[in-house]
Amino acid sequence: MLSPMRLFLLIALLGLDMCARDESVAGYGAADRLWRLAELDGAPFSATATLRFPEPGRIAGEAPCNRYSGVMTTPYPWFDAGQIIATRRACPQMRTEAAFLRALSAMGEAEVIGDTLILRNAAGREMVFRAAE
Repeated sequence: MLSPMRLFLLIALLGLDMCARDESVAGYGAADRLWRLAELDGAPFSATATLRFPEPGRIAGEAPCNRYSGVMTTPYPWFDAGQIIATRRACPQMRTEAAFLRALSAMGEAEVIGDTLILRNAAGREMVFRAAE
């Protein structure tokens, strides 16, 4: 049987370990990878768009025209990109970029399966990313 003091120390150490872990999608297999959007709502995504998890609680990437970033602190499997900010460069793919950023903002759940990251929401929308080589 553990003494009260040892039990307290054990609980404190376990708590410290849990605080250090990134509980977002990054901590469950998405970190340290560059993800390229392959499909948006079941259709191939012809433009280039990426997603990264550069540090705990952050997302970043390249949309078809601009770089973007945001805050992401919800625990896995939930996904909430928070307020996304982007640079303001114009290009011929602005409509595609707007569709990408709207979809990313609307996602609510994430699933990491090997080299595939799937984002989806309750309305049936889905984004399928593949890990870049």
